[in-house]
Amino acid sequence: NNEIPAVITTAHLLLRGLVPAFVGCSIGDGDDGSGKKNVQASAFQMTYRKDLPKLGNDGGYTGKLSWNLGKKWGTELSSTSFPKEEDLNESNKKEHEQQIEEFWTTLEKAANRLISDSKNVDAIRKYNYDNEEAALKELGMGILDGGQCGAREKRKKKADKAKKEGKDVPSVESEPSVSVGHLVTTADGSDETTTLVLALLHGTNLVPLSHLGKIKILRDNPKNESNVVCNKKRCEVTIKFCVLPEDNAMDVTLDNSESSLKSMIGEKCMSKDVRVAEGLDYQLYMQQVAMEALSTANAAKETEAATASTTTANDDTKPSDEMVVTAFEVSGSIDYTKLIEKFGSKPLTPYMIRRLENVTVKRGTVPNVHRFLRRNIFFSHRDIEKICELLENWYGVSPPSEDESMEEEAPVNTERPTTPCPIYLYTGRGPSSAAMHLGHLVPFLFTAWLQKAFQCPLVVQMTDDEKFLFKGEYNSEDAGDGSSNTEDPDRTGDNLDRFAKLTIENAKDIIACDFIPEKTFLFSDLNYVGTMYPNIVRIWKAVTVNQVNGVFGFDGTSNIGKAAFPAIQAAPSFGSSFPTVLGGGETNAATLACLIPCAIDQDPYFRLTRDVAHKLVPRHHPLKGKPALIHSKFFPPLQGAQGKMSSSDGNSAVFLTDTPKEIARKIKVHAFSGGQDTKKLQEELGANLDVDVSYQWLRFFMEDDEELAQIGREYGSGSGEHWSTGMVKAKLVEVLTKLVEEHQERRMVVTEEVVKKWMSERCIA
Repeated sequence: NNEIPAVITTAHLLLRGLVPAFVGCSIGDGDDGSGKKNVQASAFQMTYRKDLPKLGNDGGYTGKLSWNLGKKWGTELSSTSFPKEEDLNESNKKEHEQQIEEFWTTLEKAANRLISDSKNVDAIRKYNYDNEEAALKELGMGILDGGQCGAREKRKKKADKAKKEGKDVPSVESEPSVSVGHLVTTADGSDETTTLVLALLHGTNLVPLSHLGKIKILRDNPKNESNVVCNKKRCEVTIKFCVLPEDNAMDVTLDNSESSLKSMIGEKCMSKDVRVAEGLDYQLYMQQVAMEALSTANAAKETEAATASTTTANDDTKPSDEMVVTAFEVSGSIDYTKLIEKFGSKPLTPYMIRRLENVTVKRGTVPNVHRFLRRNIFFSHRDIEKICELLENWYGVSPPSEDESMEEEAPVNTERPTTPCPIYLYTGRGPSSAAMHLGHLVPFLFTAWLQKAFQCPLVVQMTDDEKFLFKGEYNSEDAGDGSSNTEDPDRTGDNLDRFAKLTIENAKDIIACDFIPEKTFLFSDLNYVGTMYPNIVRIWKAVTVNQVNGVFGFDGTSNIGKAAFPAIQAAPSFGSSFPTVLGGGETNAATLACLIPCAIDQDPYFRLTRDVAHKLVPRHHPLKGKPALIHSKFFPPLQGAQGKMSSSDGNSAVFLTDTPKEIARKIKVHAFSGGQDTKKLQEELGANLDVDVSYQWLRFFMEDDEELAQIGREYGSGSGEHWSTGMVKAKLVEVLTKLVEEHQERRMVVTEEVVKKWMSERCIA
């Protein structure tokens, strides 16, 4: 060990932490919470030499290092995809080599940035320990690389053998002293430091990071130098590197640090959340490569299909991008015009938006029309014109002229009617996860605006019963006899209580959306269903099993609760389901009109409701009992503007619990780009805004229309301040960080006692 130069030991420490931070995986002996074993760097060929013949007069010291990233092309451990050997053929050999070279180039760039960055002057420190056991006791097995773990295991076996043979076994105290290196980074571009690597050193000395001068990754001969092996059975990265140090680099070595190392290690020490910018760029590059390959493959399939003979009539296969929108599935490329035709709803026209403006903005209840209406995010409706007519009659105003040019600008009239509002709002949430994401937020943000705009009551249904019926679990061995459950012998064998608890957590997020407290009632189906039960029974009586199965696709394998649930979701559409909540004072709950803001995949529930609504209301109900609906488009997942966001994929969503760093990472790494592959092409062609997720998300959450339009012009043309994907993503991170932090601040003050008040049965009409 004493023969290893300090510059090699220092470079080895740097690269041991850099590669996992580059590809996005954890290092150590544990797991990252997903059950996956963390990566361990394996050091080998730690002898060194002067490489004068290969490197010219500059000379240099070489070392070698490798990482095993598991099976399945590295996806077991790494966030970054690598070029796969299985995909390599003569036609794409050049592209494959280019992707590997991009990996080495970008990794080398990251290493040399860390070396030259002035912020990293004090980034590296050395800590001495009496022996290896003392270091492991304080810092854990994660400081060892694969080679050190192997050597330790051999020593243990040798000692066990000697003990069995009655020979003397060396004591721990007799083992040699060791040194541990600690390297921090400011990879996020802030002043906050994070542990990049913590490792037992192979040498005894370290130099300041800047003294390394430059690191060169040797890769001319993949068989003997740096190489990436990526196939289904294994993914291994091997680096042969050369350090080209400054003159007299080894004249200054680091002294032992006296501070406590253990107290400096944060929660994210050597975790997959520690990333370097260059690694995120390469990950994005490989994602774009994958999308291009998929696009090429799909185009080839389409061409093949177009030239093939006519398929058989009973062939039920469908293209992967075929639009599917049901109450339980949303996938494919969504054509909203076709969806309106398929569902039989109506488009939300500019005139209809002017009618809404006439009974909201011009009544002084809100300052302007919501951006979701201005940008056609809420795009479809059922009977909105009747809701407008009710509100126009309530205010005593006429509808605006259909010819906007003939209409005179009227002053805002803030005078309020003395009678109760003739409508109420109804929306809901199925509590399937403790953390809601931005897609869940969309209908609640719009509903909060509608409530303020109409100054009307709102009921929010928490369908904890539905989530149990569709996603609940039952473990027969843990059933009511308690034989397998010593902690709570009285519990049943299901997880219904889990969904009841999720209701409380989700209710906190909903309350934080800034509704009017005295006009809002949240309720859990498990708690409130008794009051709605008469209407639920009426709906059951009015709807046949064939109707339910036809709309929702249930069959004989579905539990009876699934088939019964549509009536429970339909019941809040009728004001008579809330005799106390909506039936106070002058209000007749049974004759209130209901407006439901929702994503269009929920429309099937209420199409069925509208078919039987006349059977549940008095004859003078203004809409004959039918609930009115206003439909939103789907909030796209990060990976692409198809389908809708899902809680089941943490990387497809930004959650309301995410930190600013997590938001920035998800947007930078996972947000699909509509930009071009190179700067030159981007400047020539501009971005495809229709598929660019960052721009689409800005349409949802950026309030300023002019700023959004300018970003669209610049990004779409590849010119101006926001010409690139990176600039647009940076703006989105800024907008989302502010939105989520403000939401988290409001949620912090929502206690369970506050939730109980909002869920208490009281008159809100």
